[in-house]
Amino acid sequence: MDIETKKWEVLCSEEQISERLKELGAKISEDYKDKNLMVVSLLKGSFIFCADLVRNITVPVKIEFMTTSSYGHGEESTGKINVVADINTDLEGYDVLIVDDITDTALTMSHVMSHLKGKNPSSIKCCVLLDKPSRRKVELVPDYCGFTIEDKFVVGYGLNFGDYYRNIPYVFNVTNEDR
Repeated sequence: MDIETKKWEVLCSEEQISERLKELGAKISEDYKDKNLMVVSLLKGSFIFCADLVRNITVPVKIEFMTTSSYGHGEESTGKINVVADINTDLEGYDVLIVDDITDTALTMSHVMSHLKGKNPSSIKCCVLLDKPSRRKVELVPDYCGFTIEDKFVVGYGLNFGDYYRNIPYVFNVTNEDR
């Protein structure tokens, strides 16, 4: 499939994402003023969102990376969350902000928040690019959210399908004919 000529249903354009990141960066900067901010990016999906987000944060920030797995190469979460690569930083004294690409079932974010709370941070919150509240399996509302979307299978801007499409600069819906 030629990504240059393919027409997809764009849910969040490059311009919309850029504007929303400025708003999120300003809000996070205000909320974490005079705090010791540590951003933990959940790989692989959040790497583009996190990089663009932290460039819009104006307070000092440290960044760590963590890899979890629950999807494999499928479209549905297996429900079993694995920490593939943990952070090695002592979180005591840090206000932790976990950044992920999407929250749907919230199983991954809930697991990661619980896991990192065990490392004794001063506080812990989460920020997601996309939120699909209709798919929740656990009670969790992201503290910061880029966009709330319907229950559609989405890729682009870091989100993947079969490890492709992360490089597309916008979020789009993949239909059955695209798969």
